Amino acid sequence: MEANKVSAGKEDQGMQNPGGQIEKPVGSHFMESMLPKVVKRRVHALKRLQVQCANIEAKFYEEVHELERKYAALYQPLFDKRRDFVTGTVEPTDEECVWHSDREEEEELAEEVKEKAAIEDAKKEEAAPREDPKGIPEFWLTIFKSVDMLSDMLQEHDEPILKHLKDIQVKFSEPGQPMSFTLEFHFESNGYFNNAVLTKVYRMKSEPDDAEPFSFEGPEIIDCEGCQIDWHKGKDVTVKTIKKKQKHKGRGTVRTVTKQVPNDSFFNFFNPVKASPDGEMDEDSEFTLATDFEIGHFFRERIVPRAVLYFTGEALEDDESFEEEELEEGDEEEQDDEDDDDDEGDFDTKKEQPQPAECKQQ
Repeated sequence: MEANKVSAGKEDQGMQNPGGQIEKPVGSHFMESMLPKVVKRRVHALKRLQVQCANIEAKFYEEVHELERKYAALYQPLFDKRRDFVTGTVEPTDEECVWHSDREEEEELAEEVKEKAAIEDAKKEEAAPREDPKGIPEFWLTIFKSVDMLSDMLQEHDEPILKHLKDIQVKFSEPGQPMSFTLEFHFESNGYFNNAVLTKVYRMKSEPDDAEPFSFEGPEIIDCEGCQIDWHKGKDVTVKTIKKKQKHKGRGTVRTVTKQVPNDSFFNFFNPVKASPDGEMDEDSEFTLATDFEIGHFFRERIVPRAVLYFTGEALEDDESFEEEELEEGDEEEQDDEDDDDDEGDFDTKKEQPQPAECKQQ
């Protein structure tokens, strides 16, 4: 599944056609079958070399994983300090708060408006005691609501719970262990569940497939495992209780029964679809699992390392700019195709009438 790829694949290199003799791509098996036997033998030798290259590439990615694990330990003290600032456990010093914004001019222009608003706010606050918010309220919830990939999973009943989310961390597998990473969601004490930490483990594979060694493009997520949430009674937002009326066929009496059914919630993220050992899955399950892998990868690569930029929206602006750039390129290609169609439609039959045979050559 392409959606579960963890590393960026190499760009497909199209077959070059300098002579212009091959109009359409030729199937690889057909191409190989057309080769002389002695040349085909040498191509087989090249393929064996290619498999060896893929095995070396797999070792490269294993070392990249070890580097990620090493540098994660260097990042962690900074992420711990971020958590302390967010939760209000530690107040940053004046020196730590110095920041030179690229938008200082805009901020200066807006300062007068802010001052006027502050005067009005001060008048309103005179009647009530002032409360300073602790840390950065709803830091992670704001990120969840801002990022489309996460907001799609978010339900209204999830929001009060996610206000208690203190931190999200990424842990890499230890040396000698199968390649994996774990997402840890750290919660403060709350009235919804007893867990202090909810976890999601993503298992990865970084070796060429024996059946298709040339498809290897780097590590890919192959499976994931959530955790059991110890919900307080009546607080499980992943299920809902419904009432149904049942009529007895013989006596005609009616009774009301209640039962629990699954409910949409972000917290279903911790009870994922399991990958089938034989690889056989229905289309819906395959799509759900591929989406889950994509979300896990996004948490690891983007959300956790750049959380403050998603909170302020700056990372979202970067993402949107990139998407718009791709869209514009696509639009240009589409426009070119339309122009070509228009040219064909404007073909002037009068100008290109076939000449009499005797006039074709002078």
